[in-house]
Amino acid sequence: MSFKKFEAKRNLGRKRRRAQRIWLFLALGGVFLVGAGFLLLRGNQNPQTLAVVDVHGAPSLKVDKEKVDLGDVQLGQTVKVYFNLTNVGDQPLRFSAQPFVEVVEGC
Repeated sequence: MSFKKFEAKRNLGRKRRRAQRIWLFLALGGVFLVGAGFLLLRGNQNPQTLAVVDVHGAPSLKVDKEKVDLGDVQLGQTVKVYFNLTNVGDQPLRFSAQPFVEVVEGC
């Protein structure tokens, strides 16, 4: 075998190994990027504290306030009240109709 043929064969082997290293680097980089994206998206979710299950076999809605006394409110004045609702059952809670709040005047 002549030296030129040997050198060409050796260079071809180097090129193949270099191409394999590049593909390996790209594949590992892609896996790293997908993993980092997953962790970033997963980390941005709001941490939810799980409620203690009080009802087994069904959903159950627990409200943090049953009554709210707003005192005297002038006509036309806007008042905001916030409620924390928690499903304390061990089944998913689904509303079949629009939930509503009943306002009782003069109590």
